[in-house]
Amino acid sequence: MPGCLKLACASLQRQGFHTAGCYYKGRTGAEHLWLSRHLKDPFVKAAKVENYRCRSAFKLLEMNERHRILWPGLRVLDCGAAPGAWSQVAVHSVNATGRDSSSPVGFVLGVDLLHITPLEGATFLCSADVTDPKTLQRILELLPGGRADVILSDMAPNATGIQGLDHDRLIGLCLSLLDMASVVLHPGGSLLCKTWAGSLSQRFQKRLTEEFQNTRTVKPTASRKESSEVYLLATQYCRRKGSVKP
Repeated sequence: MPGCLKLACASLQRQGFHTAGCYYKGRTGAEHLWLSRHLKDPFVKAAKVENYRCRSAFKLLEMNERHRILWPGLRVLDCGAAPGAWSQVAVHSVNATGRDSSSPVGFVLGVDLLHITPLEGATFLCSADVTDPKTLQRILELLPGGRADVILSDMAPNATGIQGLDHDRLIGLCLSLLDMASVVLHPGGSLLCKTWAGSLSQRFQKRLTEEFQNTRTVKPTASRKESSEVYLLATQYCRRKGSVKP
């Protein structure tokens, strides 16, 4: 059992969570089904107990536990950071608050179109489009040394309900991050981003293999079983000669 799942189970054993009937009044069948699943989700409940801003924190916790993406002293760029759960994990993992005096102090910069409630140890750039050149310039100004050691992305476009279109738009965001890496990511750095399976997945994976020494596909336990999301982890950034932008 992954450590993040053990943490979720332990959290629920310490606290009692009960579903109140009032949650369901006045809702449609689809809303009732979604809410019922949401309230029964052990990661949703554990996030409340552990004071994480949302359940996605457990996805990063597990991937970091398995693949050691984050450690003290690293500079992290968290793209699509709202509401800030991944930034919470990153702040603790890289010692961004400096609470561990025996370890190097890291840095976490979160970027999102949405507002993000302030978080100790993190710097947030809100109402900012990560694909906008003006945002990129601001990112370079805020990152120590103008570089990140890790780029994280749990962002996704607003869903249209058209699977192929949603997939294409998400891969477009991922490709924009890869383009940004040539300016932002320190040699030897890592990129972790969410994708959905689809026709353009191989194109993106090909780009990753051209510019990173190692790539792998990861499906954390906290990802819902019915979700098509997977995460691509690319490490040892090298920006090999001959790689071509799409």
